[in-house]
Amino acid sequence: MSDLAAVFKSYDIRGRVGDELNADFAQKVGRAFADWLPEAGTVAVGRDMRPDSGELADAVIAGLRAQGRDVLDIGQVTSDMIYFAVGSLRLAGGAMITASHNPGKDNGIKLCREEAKPVGLDTGLDQIRDAVLSGTFKSSAAEGSLKSRDLSEDWVQHVLSFIDADKLKPLRLAVDAGNGMAGAIFPELEPYVPWEITEMYFELDGTFPNHEANPLKFETLKDLIARIRADKLDGGIAFDGDGDRAFLVDETGTPLTGGVMSAMMAEYFVGLHPGANIVYDVRNSRSVPKVVEQAGGTAVISKVGHSIIKQKMRDADAPFGGEASGHFYFRDNWYADSGLIGAVIGLYVAGLSGKKLSELREFYTHFKAIPETNFTVADKDAALARIQAAFPQPEHQHDNLDGLTVVVNDHTWFNVRGSNTEPVMRLNAESSDQETLDNLVAKVKELING
Repeated sequence: MSDLAAVFKSYDIRGRVGDELNADFAQKVGRAFADWLPEAGTVAVGRDMRPDSGELADAVIAGLRAQGRDVLDIGQVTSDMIYFAVGSLRLAGGAMITASHNPGKDNGIKLCREEAKPVGLDTGLDQIRDAVLSGTFKSSAAEGSLKSRDLSEDWVQHVLSFIDADKLKPLRLAVDAGNGMAGAIFPELEPYVPWEITEMYFELDGTFPNHEANPLKFETLKDLIARIRADKLDGGIAFDGDGDRAFLVDETGTPLTGGVMSAMMAEYFVGLHPGANIVYDVRNSRSVPKVVEQAGGTAVISKVGHSIIKQKMRDADAPFGGEASGHFYFRDNWYADSGLIGAVIGLYVAGLSGKKLSELREFYTHFKAIPETNFTVADKDAALARIQAAFPQPEHQHDNLDGLTVVVNDHTWFNVRGSNTEPVMRLNAESSDQETLDNLVAKVKELING
């Protein structure tokens, strides 16, 4: 298979601009996507702020139209707005030109089908890949039409539908858009919220001149944290490059982890939907199921990955799903993730509680945890075998849902997962006390490294 096949990742298309991603390739993706889509009808196309995203979007549009698909161009948007366009307008599918938080030399294409259902290698992207590589497309009798539409106002009203906006509390916040698409969209929200906003890096610049737009790496938050502390603000929000992830930072300058935000929103949605199922991934804090069960809901564990979590939520009719990575999913958003919806709900919950963000962070933190840690491993199977031998059953509970999860006791657990694309193993671990956690992590590290 062609080397170009490597740009077709598990959940999207990503590669280097020019030698891997160019207009000719993007047009072929548009043609293959148009042919593959199960439903007849219009396809939405959006793009981020990268220097070449406009050219790639035009090429995808040309490919779609060449196959007879009508296209709705929604312009420069956050990725979650593509899902909104497809779901709310009942379109056949959507394509978003973005590489999320990847460096500016990269770009990519995210695809979804009707009802914003994801398109990954196990849900159709493999067939699209094969058509692109072989250059095999259906014949079309006529070219599709092209229309443009600004959905910003409709999107903001949709975001606000998740809360009672009249109950939002006044806050002084810094918002770091990381020169990504949130810089264009967040200002559309500002007239509707009682927040005094200090805007940081709202200028759209796909070369990311100030810092990597990846709030999961807390080192990228240093400018935001400094502003919060210097101006004595109530907190802040940090978005990733394409705006589908957002992290809250409290008034002390401490980030709220994906686990804390998952727990906060899980409790909120169980309150709205008593007895609801709530989905969380295997890496996520066990604070999440604890909070869900205390609130009277049912916690449903899932493998990692947005297509897997979205399907699990559909199967469980879950109003909310949370990943440790900061992807938060909402049933009333066509089961899709959104950074802006997550941030707004988080700040709304904080306002209703009457607590500072730091107090909420502490309240929802039931365990000490490490950030996900990667290890380069030549033989992942041998590493897993060493770990299983060192933590034998039945003294320890093993779960192979996604990698290996070992429950040491009621207060301590860890998960190791091998990457599908590189010789890397990822470790997540939690315990009720720091000493136990440190000792556990040291032991598992030694076993992974052999």
